[in-house]
Amino acid sequence: MKKEITNRADVYQLVDAFYVKVRKDSLLGPIFNKHISDWPAHLERLTDFWETNLFFVRKFKGNPLLKHQIVDAAENRTIDSKHFGIWLNLWFQTLDEYFEGEKVTLAKDRARNMGTAIHLKIFEART
Repeated sequence: MKKEITNRADVYQLVDAFYVKVRKDSLLGPIFNKHISDWPAHLERLTDFWETNLFFVRKFKGNPLLKHQIVDAAENRTIDSKHFGIWLNLWFQTLDEYFEGEKVTLAKDRARNMGTAIHLKIFEART
């Protein structure tokens, strides 16, 4: 049964279920699994990120743009729109599988906007 995203535990459930899919994906999995060595810490950090974005609390500290630029450079500048499309589709699938309500819409909108911004910044960093 679907529920609304109301607290950190829900956000963690979302993030954890999403990254299970990402890690198994044939295109995204090898990249994420190569660059993330401590999955429990990464899941906590991403839970902070999404909790900050969905509940407007100040928990996340970091620079996602820089991290993605570093990964793109390490991947010989091969990250492209297909990667972001798969990432976004998996995010939407996970949201729709477990949750409903306003926060789902917000999470989709934020992911779409962030994916676009990060994608553009990766290409800017290549010049």
